[in-house]
Amino acid sequence: MSDTPAPVPEPLLCAALAADLDAADLRSEPLRSLWGEEADDALARGMRAPILRAIRGDDGVLATLGRLLVLGMPQPRPAVETALSQLGVDGLVSLGLATADSDTVTPTALLRPQSFVDTEGVGEWWIASDLDEVALDGALPPDHVLGVGGASRTLAEIVVPIEVERALDLGTGCGIQALLVARRAGTVVATDISARALAYAEVNALLNGVSNIEFRLGSMFEPVIGEAFDLIVSNPPFVITPRGDDVPEYEYRDGGLVGDALVELFVRTAPSYLTMGGIAQLLGNWESRDGVSGLARLEAWVPSELDLWVIEREQLSPLGYAELWIRDGGTTPRDRAFTPLLTAWLDDFAARGVTSVGFGYVLLRRGGGTPLRRTERIVQHVSGVGQALGTGLHGHDLLAEGVPATLLTAADVTEARHLLPGNDDPSVIELRQGGGFARTVNVDPALAAFVGACDGDLTVGQIAQALADLFDVSLPELWTELEPRIRSLVLDGFLVPAE
Repeated sequence: MSDTPAPVPEPLLCAALAADLDAADLRSEPLRSLWGEEADDALARGMRAPILRAIRGDDGVLATLGRLLVLGMPQPRPAVETALSQLGVDGLVSLGLATADSDTVTPTALLRPQSFVDTEGVGEWWIASDLDEVALDGALPPDHVLGVGGASRTLAEIVVPIEVERALDLGTGCGIQALLVARRAGTVVATDISARALAYAEVNALLNGVSNIEFRLGSMFEPVIGEAFDLIVSNPPFVITPRGDDVPEYEYRDGGLVGDALVELFVRTAPSYLTMGGIAQLLGNWESRDGVSGLARLEAWVPSELDLWVIEREQLSPLGYAELWIRDGGTTPRDRAFTPLLTAWLDDFAARGVTSVGFGYVLLRRGGGTPLRRTERIVQHVSGVGQALGTGLHGHDLLAEGVPATLLTAADVTEARHLLPGNDDPSVIELRQGGGFARTVNVDPALAAFVGACDGDLTVGQIAQALADLFDVSLPELWTELEPRIRSLVLDGFLVPAE
């Protein structure tokens, strides 16, 4: 367990700290300007020496707070008193973010600015979390509360940007998802099995002036039994970990179950906590076992009447997966504990016949019509995933009533034609998506012409009739060929309904 107590979410002290951080301009861009972009990027890779070189001899307020709170390094008490003129050193200690003696202030937490972009605009928060492995100079304690990492940013990008009355952030950790969702929700309930994590999450809400989040302690859905939500988001502790006394169980990533049982439990349970039309989204891992793919196993867990959209972003071998998460805990191959941990992971996978582990996004929706059931693997670069998922769901709903009367080609769609030398007719025609899932779809001349004509001037029926005349085929024959592919283009966001 951690040697330091959890932070104390005291409103007045958090307000004073926020005022001091604001006065110091402790934000991403001023810090990058202070110590340079290259040094800032190096910190994300676990190196703080370039920053220390850049600000050597700088005893200003921003440099002092940068060393103390961003890097997690002790600082002289007089300098910290100057930097925190409203809160003071005693206030920082009372918040549980530092210890101090007459000469030195020693941080017990990190506090870093975190910028974000969503449909409401651009913003930035201050996010407190436990000291990382660089600041600790060693492995993490089991009750470590993680700051904003890659998984947090991924989940933030994939959440469908909808306005809701009630939302649930299950396994909130430091609270970053709850803060994001709170921008589009009337009320957010943030839960965690870790009291330490909830303390950090509440401190972060107070620091950033967010008041519509309620914090509850408990495992999985236990704190919200009998309630329903319009949106559920979760970056649960899904990491597959062997059970054993010698294997650390990190609260922020390990749910205490065997294999991918935690993801199974979530997707089986979440639907009963959704309102009609409500959406649940999570990140997760799933195992391929004895010839059955992880995607097939996951789909079998979800009731057939629910919408399900799963996107697998990567697959790792048992060895690759074990190495990734052992290193994540701060243990490297140079450490004596590495080989026993690796052996435990590989034995655990072998006992269940695991051949690979997938990682990706899961979206569930409690709809009322013909369910959308889609599992796919997408490895190319993606952007604006939440918006793309929302577009796909909207397209699916519209298609239940038939192909919309008028369609427009999405603004990010381009066409590429490939011709053999000396041939005027293209051998391949591709439609390419610039955003979202960056899909590429091969089309024939008729479908390419249809998409090209979708500019809002003609209805779908008028375009189809003109193409039937052009290609000298009957309209029913052409429509039988085109309609399923038009539907796919609507679902994928290549074609969007005219408003």
